[in-house]
Amino acid sequence: MKHEDLIKKMTVEQKASMMSGKTVWETMDIPELGIPSIWLSDGPSGLRKQAGDSDQLGLNESLKATCFPSVAAVTNSWNPEISEKVGAAIGAEAKARRVSVLLGPGCNTKRNPLCGRNFEYSSEDPYLAGKIDAGYIRGIQSNGIAACVKHFATNSQELKRESMDSVVDERTLRELYLTNFEIAVKEGQALCIMSAYNSLNGYFANENKHLEMDILRDEWNFDGVVVTDWGGNNDRVEGLKCMNSLEMPTTVGETNREIVKAIKDGKLDESILDQNVDYLLDLVFKTKTSYDKDQPVDFKKDANIAKEAMDESVVLLRNEGNILPLNNDVKVAVIGDFAENPRYQGAGSSIINPSEIVSGLEAIKASGLNFIGYEEGFKRIGRKTKKGLVKKALALAAKSDVVLLYLGLDEFSEVEGMDRTTYAIPQNQIDLIKALRATGKKIVTILSCGCAVELGAIRDNSDAIVYGSLCGQSGAKSIVDIITGKVNPSGKLSESFPCQYKDVPSFNYYPGKDVTSEYREGLFVGYRYYLTRNIKVCYPFGFGLSYTKFEYSNIKVDEKGVTFKVKNVGDREGKEVSQLYIGLPNSGIVRPVRELKGFVKTNLLPGEEKEVFIPFDDKSFRYFNIKTNKWEVETGDYEISIGSSSVDMQLTTSFHVEGTNAPLPYTQEELPHYFTGDVTNVPDAEFEKLLGRPIPPHTFTWLNKKKTRIEITSNTTMSDLKYAKGWTGRVFAHVISGLTKMFRKFGNEKMADTLIMGVSNQTVKVLSRMTNGAISWDQLQGLLMMFNGHFHKGLHQYFKAGREKKKLNKQLKKEAEAKKANA
Repeated sequence: MKHEDLIKKMTVEQKASMMSGKTVWETMDIPELGIPSIWLSDGPSGLRKQAGDSDQLGLNESLKATCFPSVAAVTNSWNPEISEKVGAAIGAEAKARRVSVLLGPGCNTKRNPLCGRNFEYSSEDPYLAGKIDAGYIRGIQSNGIAACVKHFATNSQELKRESMDSVVDERTLRELYLTNFEIAVKEGQALCIMSAYNSLNGYFANENKHLEMDILRDEWNFDGVVVTDWGGNNDRVEGLKCMNSLEMPTTVGETNREIVKAIKDGKLDESILDQNVDYLLDLVFKTKTSYDKDQPVDFKKDANIAKEAMDESVVLLRNEGNILPLNNDVKVAVIGDFAENPRYQGAGSSIINPSEIVSGLEAIKASGLNFIGYEEGFKRIGRKTKKGLVKKALALAAKSDVVLLYLGLDEFSEVEGMDRTTYAIPQNQIDLIKALRATGKKIVTILSCGCAVELGAIRDNSDAIVYGSLCGQSGAKSIVDIITGKVNPSGKLSESFPCQYKDVPSFNYYPGKDVTSEYREGLFVGYRYYLTRNIKVCYPFGFGLSYTKFEYSNIKVDEKGVTFKVKNVGDREGKEVSQLYIGLPNSGIVRPVRELKGFVKTNLLPGEEKEVFIPFDDKSFRYFNIKTNKWEVETGDYEISIGSSSVDMQLTTSFHVEGTNAPLPYTQEELPHYFTGDVTNVPDAEFEKLLGRPIPPHTFTWLNKKKTRIEITSNTTMSDLKYAKGWTGRVFAHVISGLTKMFRKFGNEKMADTLIMGVSNQTVKVLSRMTNGAISWDQLQGLLMMFNGHFHKGLHQYFKAGREKKKLNKQLKKEAEAKKANA
């Protein structure tokens, strides 16, 4: 241990006190031993440090900070140097605000486009995600503070995220849902990791030995701190055994006393506690000294960095007849609420209080374009078409040559704690674009959303589509600079845009409803599925247009990697993302047609040609073999391709690789659907064969034939209290449901969604773990008794525990005063 001498001076109580927070955002300090507290803050797309009342859902305002493009947006740059630069700027602002640990980036694989938190995640591809996130981490930690990669692992849905069990086969887990974290940990050298709320294959992520110890610690040699997500602790002692060194937020000493008791009862070895304390002390001392002096924040500089990042991240999806870039002679009408009120960030714990914000309308007026007017066109909240707004929009469009139409998803469609309810863009926006199309005017659509949406109607009614994702506070300038040609677009999609939601491979399995979320689609997520099944998508993974053209030639492959030439054959300077894909025809194992294994972004002047090299690495040819329980390489003639997207292979050749000659893990007869990629309706028997164990029950264990009653535990969600035996639980659930419906009816979407993410999808245990000691764990047991039909017994337990809590608090206060007097 690095801090053994200091740990020897600590009592068991002092060591245990460090294992949970001092406040919502601070770790515990021990001044008499020279141990300071450090501050943790949210920060995937900027610093969110709350000055007043603190919460983990972004409900209360935070200090001013630069709002950078979302992680999803920056990943469209396909440039780890950009994510590193953004990370460094966010880290500098965190350091200036005396924050030691920045909670980000989010590294989860985008399994399904309806996940409400996809705007915080990088990609459907783990290799791309890992490389971009490693850049973020290097940048953040260049300031001497820590990045905290989250949410480890398989946190792929927001519905019941605190109680859901992700059921995933080992190979899919390793290749698709952990490779991104592996790259982030090894290449980014992350100092901190946040465990996910959900369970993984029957064990909460926070106390999942296979995940936290076998893989993270033993295989990846991670020696940093694992912290729970806020309120995400299930069993504190079991979490410590899996080297989870910090529970957040504070439990006002309650779980600390559980730790001390476990040691006294012989249920926890003190050496395990010591190792956890050592990990936490190392993080504290490494990061605390980074901000000995107050640092100024250069918001102007950071706003420029935010714009620079977005310049490379905007994706041009469509440009019929080369309508873009526009010249200043064209009369431009601007239509759509998002132009005036930009949707530039997600909602929830990542919400930033921006230092400034530039709208699309402001950027257009300052651009030199011949702007003739603006109309709202539709109501941002809601889906009903307002005929009066459409009429005004059509009247304005009639006077123009080109309509710049700003469309997207509102703040309540993509938010932490809730999943999207539909893949579609709101119908009022579709009605508007169709009406505008009927005028015969040229339409350039600017799209604001954090993840894939259904684009068929928008594509068919637009001459050009500019995808801005969630572009941050300066992104509107980048979008207008691309529309005018000041910047040449070079972004590429980091996820597929399927034509319709039923084309998504997890369509039949997502989201998990009651207790489990089955990942039956296996490896076939995103482009891996669409390519293998030859399903046409609206826009493919890796796709993005430029105002210039590129040609590829002269591919060469050796054991080190792939060399080829790329030339700019257009008349403008531009950047091209060259993508390395590898596949193995006639493989003896389940494989997608091809997978991304490398990429590089190259800047080229008109007529310039460069030789480009993409190296192979340890992930280029490996697969995880469930028979040998390790990474293996299959012998064969691999297809090596360089593409400008996942579907446009510019160069292809073959390369022989000698493998490890491991026994094949399964046969085609055992897994026929997986060998063909036909995974949308996998039979139970075949999924069990893939899992290597029985499928766990996916529904509740019902207590009655009518299936209306279940046993309520601390891990039951508030919304499922409607199934309680006790009337108290059912009343609570119905009140929350009724209030939600009422707020929606009267147009208060924010309050309705707050109830869903802050109450309905939370588990019962947060009544104790997230209330700053207002309800003790023993009091919660009384509530559970009432919820389960034992009203009088539960009421007695609740008040008895309350009296014990009050007595204990008096004793602790007295001890603290005595300690202070003797100091």
